[in-house]
Amino acid sequence: MAEEYKDSANSAKAQAFFERAREVAESGSFDYAIDLYLEGLRCDPDALEQGHLRLYEMALHRQSKGGKKPSMVERVKRLRGKTPLEQMLNAEYLFSKDPDHLPYAEAMLKAAAAGGYQRTIAWIANLVFQANNASKRPSAQTYVLLKDSYKAIGQFDKAIVACQLASRLKPEDAELADEFKNLTAELTMARGKYDQEGDFRQSIKDREVQEKLQSQQAVVKTESYRVSAVEEARREYAADPNLPKNIFDLAKALSDLQDDKADKEAIGLLENAYKTKSDFSFKQRAGQFRMKQLRRKIRAAKAAVEAKPGDDEAKGRLSKVNARLNSTELEHYGLCVKNYPTDLQGKYEYGIRLVRNKKYDDAIPLFQESLKDPRHKISSMDKIGLCFFLKGWYADAVDIFTQAIDAYDIKDDGVAKELRYNLARSYEKQDNTKKALEIYRRIAQLDFAYKDVRQRVDKLRGKGAGPASQ
Repeated sequence: MAEEYKDSANSAKAQAFFERAREVAESGSFDYAIDLYLEGLRCDPDALEQGHLRLYEMALHRQSKGGKKPSMVERVKRLRGKTPLEQMLNAEYLFSKDPDHLPYAEAMLKAAAAGGYQRTIAWIANLVFQANNASKRPSAQTYVLLKDSYKAIGQFDKAIVACQLASRLKPEDAELADEFKNLTAELTMARGKYDQEGDFRQSIKDREVQEKLQSQQAVVKTESYRVSAVEEARREYAADPNLPKNIFDLAKALSDLQDDKADKEAIGLLENAYKTKSDFSFKQRAGQFRMKQLRRKIRAAKAAVEAKPGDDEAKGRLSKVNARLNSTELEHYGLCVKNYPTDLQGKYEYGIRLVRNKKYDDAIPLFQESLKDPRHKISSMDKIGLCFFLKGWYADAVDIFTQAIDAYDIKDDGVAKELRYNLARSYEKQDNTKKALEIYRRIAQLDFAYKDVRQRVDKLRGKGAGPASQ
């Protein structure tokens, strides 16, 4: 159903609306920007990065500036729609004006599922999932909606978790128990697709399609494909050198050649467009290509060091290129935050680079902003705690890591282990060895080989902090 919107003309119209919306938002006209974003999404309903995500980030910024919630008239008017697209955009309008109101997000999710906008479904479902988990009174009905939404886009693993959580709230519901069994079976079939001959053939077909897509999109492409892509992009650029799409396409095709001369041309093309058009998106892309080039140089330098471990000159080259990447990333993400002040993703990335450069006081406010983005809430809390830890504010680090652990629903994955490990280190620095040992032991029981947990347990037990190993 969503396919009718995926032609290039609609996509170009959508990008024009999104770009104008971004400019208007930066001037502080948030309500007008909401309308512009929604017009863009009307053209391209499944535009996630430039559409839904940017609108949501702006909505959070608008809220922090005291933006008004939707009026009663707006609520009555917008909770309707003749088509799934109208319903989704109306719900998104209300959600943009009140991003804390979960029912608006749920209405948006239902409409996106009805319209078949799969990328939008995945994003808004994750957001609703996290919000429902964090609620003092999680809704079983919301978990059922999430179950059905994840199931519709084939994310059976998440559908199973949602089903489990719904079952905990409604343990007497036999239908949920049956659904759990069905979802488990569907997950098994989706992973293998060997349950019957038709599925086996389809899995082969899907694999062939995926391989074809990878040949077009992967970083490492065949030389002939990359060269032909540059030639085609040059023709398009020559036909209309002022069209942003042609500039970006040629720059990307050149960057895909993966050689310094082509990178120089690509970056120069983008930098020149930035100077003439005063559009930061060109400089942003140029910075991305610079970092990509430097990462390629790092891989080559590492290979040289591995080939000759005793070669001090090779080690020196690796050290220099690492330093160049570090300074380039720091400058790039700093400019991104300056030019896109409502972009929470940019703030998160810049914060990480500031931490690497030991600028903890500058990083903390950025992570406090980026935790408003559900994609980075837990990782931002972890980084805030880490900054406090590295500053020597161990009590504050304990508070933040504890809050992050409580907010994170999964208890046994890599993120959960990292949070607990950092919490234990903070307790250890406070000389609260008993509490630190207790947490280290739990991690060791879950993953004995995790970092240096085994050594830390032995060390603290040797100090008499807890029971000796059996």
